[in-house]
Amino acid sequence: MTTQLFDLSGRIALISGASRGIGEAIARLLAEQGAHVIVSSRKLESCVPVVESIQAAGGSAEAFACNVGDMDDIQALFAHIRSSHGRLDICVNNGAANPYFGHVLDTDLAAFQKTVDVNIRGYFFMSVEAGKIMREQGSGSIVNTASINALQPGPMQGIYSITKAAVVNMTKVFAKECAGLGIRCNALLPGLTKTKFAGALFSNDEIYQAAMEKIPMARHAEPEEMAGAVLYLVSDAASYTNGECIVVDGGLTL
Repeated sequence: MTTQLFDLSGRIALISGASRGIGEAIARLLAEQGAHVIVSSRKLESCVPVVESIQAAGGSAEAFACNVGDMDDIQALFAHIRSSHGRLDICVNNGAANPYFGHVLDTDLAAFQKTVDVNIRGYFFMSVEAGKIMREQGSGSIVNTASINALQPGPMQGIYSITKAAVVNMTKVFAKECAGLGIRCNALLPGLTKTKFAGALFSNDEIYQAAMEKIPMARHAEPEEMAGAVLYLVSDAASYTNGECIVVDGGLTL
């Protein structure tokens, strides 16, 4: 007998940063499980091919542009969700910024501000707006994409690592304060994953080889290998999972 625990039919799912990489893989998998997926990122034209591909495979999806570092964009996104769907069952905060790769002492204000605005303020108010809709319906699941950098700061990734540590604590705050409203909040902490976003790590052979030496599985991950953990977290299989930070890193942090 097959299980229905991962069936997302009838659910509305918002995924930010979904035009490529981990976000795209999450959007595709949730759509495969029956969710209507709102594919969002900064540029609409980047989301459209993902939506068209999901629809071609028989899934349900739409595109909506939103820079999570822009408060007006966040408000417009959730106004659209309210008017078009009237509910939101799943919110995956995946869109992130990491504009600076270098020694922490050389971090400039612009890089600092952009990273904080997107990774902390953006995740916070995306969760707030999603949570308000979920509170009205008495249910919902929020998942934040953090990073193993939250546990072990990545080399040359100071402010990014700091913001991802904040995301972990933010996840626990929402989990504790919103559980009584029927809202669960959890986090995914990916390890070294082959994405355009992580390009600086893959182009730096010294850092890449150092990571390989620490990963018991002796390889990096593909974006699709992150999506399964998110499917679990947003599904009925995780109905009693709240405030957890699931590390998916091939054993790097052991």
